[in-house]
Amino acid sequence: MLGPLEVVADNQPIPLGGTRQRATLGFLLLQANRVVATSQLLKAVWAADDAPSSARKILQNAVWGLRGVLHARGSDGRGGGSPALLTQAPGYMLRVEPEQVDLFLFERHAARGRAELAAGRPDAAARSLKEALGLWRGPALADLVETGISWMELSALQGARVDAMEDYFEAELERGRHHSVLGELETLVDNEPLRERACSQLMLALYRCGRQADALNVYGRIRSALVENLGLEPGHELRTLQQAILTHDAVLASREVATHQDLALDSGPADRAVLVRDDASGPARGTRTTAVEAGAGTADGGPAAERGNTVPATTTTGPRAMVSERKRISVLLLRTELGPQAGGGGIESVDRLLRDTAAAVKEEIEAYGGTVAASIGS
Repeated sequence: MLGPLEVVADNQPIPLGGTRQRATLGFLLLQANRVVATSQLLKAVWAADDAPSSARKILQNAVWGLRGVLHARGSDGRGGGSPALLTQAPGYMLRVEPEQVDLFLFERHAARGRAELAAGRPDAAARSLKEALGLWRGPALADLVETGISWMELSALQGARVDAMEDYFEAELERGRHHSVLGELETLVDNEPLRERACSQLMLALYRCGRQADALNVYGRIRSALVENLGLEPGHELRTLQQAILTHDAVLASREVATHQDLALDSGPADRAVLVRDDASGPARGTRTTAVEAGAGTADGGPAAERGNTVPATTTTGPRAMVSERKRISVLLLRTELGPQAGGGGIESVDRLLRDTAAAVKEEIEAYGGTVAASIGS
């Protein structure tokens, strides 16, 4: 079903009849293991044309021919019996096992991948979702669509396929594989320009590939499309992502990049770098401020926790991970390097730069929902 309609036995296709027979089988598969009224089936098979007076007879002949096809197919050795097309009032029912239909296999793999993604297992999720998407050979029932059939169930199938693609891209982005999915994301957004989730994933992938301007252009395109076609502005998540890209927010870094930064900035067995700010235009001009998490301490400033108990201050696994994790107490160690221009003003100039640095750090902490309890030392 996930492509041109095919019936296969022992890896060999079984010839099907004409358009009416194929349409009958296709619609019964969409309603598999459920009774379909004859009147409903007639409307589906003659969706593009008015049904002739002989429509019921033509349908009966199609059903008779399909029973011969399904009997020839037999059992496929995957644990299910032969499919059967049963007459059951007020119409017909196609009885099949889930393992015998690619649509049901797709839904099973996609559901498993979605559950693995929700459980924080992006590697397993990517494998399951890739397996699900690999079952598609083109648009669902593509040969019937070419004849003018446009069942609403086919639109739902296409939506399910795009949902699975977005889940797959999210898993790959969480794995730090933005380069490998960039081309596929661009194709999806070209085909589905109003999908905000896909656009946000493309923006994130472009940003992580060092293409900030292109990422912002994607936002501009979807905003224009939403306004022109639906009269809507982009949703909160997409707007938040745009602002994060504009400000080079650290939460946009991939897991792979974040790991490399942690190693490069590690300053001791109990320290873990979580933020680097090098802002030549900020209040403390000419300074470089590095904030280092030293673990959770006690309320009176006691010893920090062991490294194994530290919790990363930010999550960097995808466009929706915009909120930092919080700890009861965090200790920040700051080292400020004064530029050459700071030496001529004496102690007052140094104090002013230190105050500006503290203000910049306070602003950064509050941006992530934290508060500054106190400052110790100078």
